[in-house]
Amino acid sequence: MNARPEKAFVFAAGLGTRMRPLTMTLPKPLVRVGGKTMLDHMLDRLDESGVDDAIVNVHWLADQVEETAKLRCRPSIEISDERSLLLDQAGGIIKVLDRFEGKPFFICNTDALWVDAPSPQVARLRDHWDADKMDVLLLLANRAESLGAEGRGDFFIDATGALSRPGLNEEAPFTYAGVGVIKSSLFEGRDVAPLKLAPFFFEAAARGRLYGLVLQGRWLHVGTIGMIEQAEAAFSLRLDAHGSTASADAPDSRDPTCGPVYST
Repeated sequence: MNARPEKAFVFAAGLGTRMRPLTMTLPKPLVRVGGKTMLDHMLDRLDESGVDDAIVNVHWLADQVEETAKLRCRPSIEISDERSLLLDQAGGIIKVLDRFEGKPFFICNTDALWVDAPSPQVARLRDHWDADKMDVLLLLANRAESLGAEGRGDFFIDATGALSRPGLNEEAPFTYAGVGVIKSSLFEGRDVAPLKLAPFFFEAAARGRLYGLVLQGRWLHVGTIGMIEQAEAAFSLRLDAHGSTASADAPDSRDPTCGPVYST
């Protein structure tokens, strides 16, 4: 059965150490680029693709993230509170794994933005998902066309969409764009504890079940203070026909009468 992803997990609990001193008083997901917070950018991407429910985890300066989430009507948000212990990405997923009811779900970083996309890219991921051959499907960015791409690249992609990692002295043309689809079953039976997500990708690659879909548009990785100005310049071009430069308080997605629910 090729169950499609319906819900999303949005990672908003990180410490944002590479953006200090800015993030000493402002959580990284609330850094504003192109007129709205990076968290709102990602939630709007989910909304435009028909994703109705998102879980957002919080830890560092959690109250501020929650206040922003309270203004959202779409998607519906559940807050996963990690104030007492930062669980890293996979650990955060395991904490609320039952919310996904055994189905695949979207995984979303908040510091990954894009412009100039001809269509909703999260919807493309959903349409491309094939549970029969995939355990993980990642949105990929072409390093040569991106802003803020770091390192020597993450993956090669073959004609079928299968991904492989570069060797020790190789450079790969594609980098993980911060959004993907992953099976719930990969996390079953694991204890709630700090756990990284990347090893799940690499294990899927070793099984031949890690696939990729190349982003249509220009990817912006806003991971440092220096990247904020460059990302602002990209957004100022206002080339994205699908709402990238829309106001953060657009009435169809944000409303003070709306608000998140809280997980235990």
